[in-house]
Amino acid sequence: MTNTLFSPYRLRDIRLRNRVVMSPMCMYSAGDDGMVTDWHLAHYHARAIGGVGLVLLEATAVEPRGRISRRDLGLWEDSQVEGLARLARLVRAEGAAIGVQLAHAGRKATSDQRGSGPEQPVAPSPLPFSEGWVAPTELASSDIEQVIAAWRSAAERAAAATLDVVEIHAAHGYLNHQFLSPLSNQRADAYGGSLENRMRFLLEVTDVVREVWPADKPLLVRLSVTDWVAGGLTPDDQVSVAQALRAHGVDLIDCSSGGILPVGPPTVGPGYQVPFSAKLRRQAEIPTAAVGLITEARQANEIIADGHADLVALGRELLRTPYWALQAAQTLGVDVQVPPQYRGAWPG
Repeated sequence: MTNTLFSPYRLRDIRLRNRVVMSPMCMYSAGDDGMVTDWHLAHYHARAIGGVGLVLLEATAVEPRGRISRRDLGLWEDSQVEGLARLARLVRAEGAAIGVQLAHAGRKATSDQRGSGPEQPVAPSPLPFSEGWVAPTELASSDIEQVIAAWRSAAERAAAATLDVVEIHAAHGYLNHQFLSPLSNQRADAYGGSLENRMRFLLEVTDVVREVWPADKPLLVRLSVTDWVAGGLTPDDQVSVAQALRAHGVDLIDCSSGGILPVGPPTVGPGYQVPFSAKLRRQAEIPTAAVGLITEARQANEIIADGHADLVALGRELLRTPYWALQAAQTLGVDVQVPPQYRGAWPG
């Protein structure tokens, strides 16, 4: 089989050295100030040394009340830029590109008190995520404008930090996903009702981010392609959303699933979300990334070779094995650049 996992890939003017992505994963390692710490520098730098093509940083809040946890990274103020800029310099020096996943948790903004964060959570409708969670405040039209403006400012700061990629988080039950799903959006105004209305908030967020994000750099969106719940979002719905996002300047859809309610998939196995990536890639005619229990080199290679995705994103496997990409290249018999400090440990 012709190798494709280690072929380069271009998104606008950003060239990835291979198709391996470090998936965004919350690390709960910032302080209340949302600043990059030494731990972040070591953690993400190690994966760049380990050979991934793109490091996508964890969900990074666009405003304080939008944090998934009190220890999330943030881009809600200018003082947070320099830490990310330093991290970008470290990652790029090892040959990887670096991006940030901009996020707002909405009704799932949480602390130890399950949804009772430092500020009252907000959402499209006043529906708590689950029993024991705080009921969010429904966003008024003026509040929606304020939140969208926060996305714009965060994207401007991402550009100031010289990051290569921005990903908008619209999955896993967070604010953009809450607007998309009929299970969490019961509004009767222009942001609720039909799918066209329910995607309005995400498209407006996309527009303001694309407006300030450099035209030569790619914009990604992570979608939950299904809610795994009857009456929720379906893959066919998300094909329509992906088509709209493509028309609004999005370059790739990062395909995940679930999170709108505390209900998981009926079965889980290796690559269980890959069919979602394949469907959106084919039917929405947009590049995709596949994620979810992708752990083996040949498995990842086949996903790309078979046309199911353009990129593969690894999460927990890269927590276990920071140098997975170098090991995968060895397994596949591909000659890749090894950091000179490590060449004594690698054959060839």
